[in-house]
Amino acid sequence: MKIASLAEIKKNLKELSEKELIELITLLAKANVDNKKFLFFQLYGRENPNLYSEMVEEELELEFQKANAYNYHSAKKASQKIRRIMNKLLKYNKDKATQLEVIAFFCEKMVENGYLRHRHQVIENLFRVQVGKIEKLQMALHEDLQYDYQERIDVLKKYI
Repeated sequence: MKIASLAEIKKNLKELSEKELIELITLLAKANVDNKKFLFFQLYGRENPNLYSEMVEEELELEFQKANAYNYHSAKKASQKIRRIMNKLLKYNKDKATQLEVIAFFCEKMVENGYLRHRHQVIENLFRVQVGKIEKLQMALHEDLQYDYQERIDVLKKYI
C-alpha cells in the first residue's frame, strides 16, 4: 500500500470542513498515546511555555525514583531507559532552551542519584554525550541565555 505524500495529505486536509478536521484530529489522538501527548503540548504549550518542561521533568523524576542505582549494571540500564524516555519526550518540543533545560535536569538527577559513582564507562559516556548536547544547544541560544546557562553547564562539566 502506497501512502500519500505530505503535500497530498495537506491538500486534502484543506478541503475538509472544520467539523471534519476536529473529528480527524480526535481520531488521531485516540490512535496513539504519543499523538495525544504531541497534541496536548501543542495546544496548551502556547499558553504556558514552561508547562512542557515541568511535565517532562516530573515524568523523569518519577522514573529516577523507580530506578535502581545500587549496582553498576542496574544503574546503567536505568539511565539508558530514562534517557530513551527523555529523548522521546524531547521530540514534542523544538524550543532549544526547553530542550537544554530538560537535558540539564536529566544530568543533574544522574549526579544527585549517584549514577556516576559507579565509574562505569557506559554511564560516563552517556553523561558526557548529554553534557555535549547541552553545550551544543547553548551555542544556538541568544547571548544572554548562553550566559544564564553557563554556570549550570560548568557545574555539570566537573563530573566528566
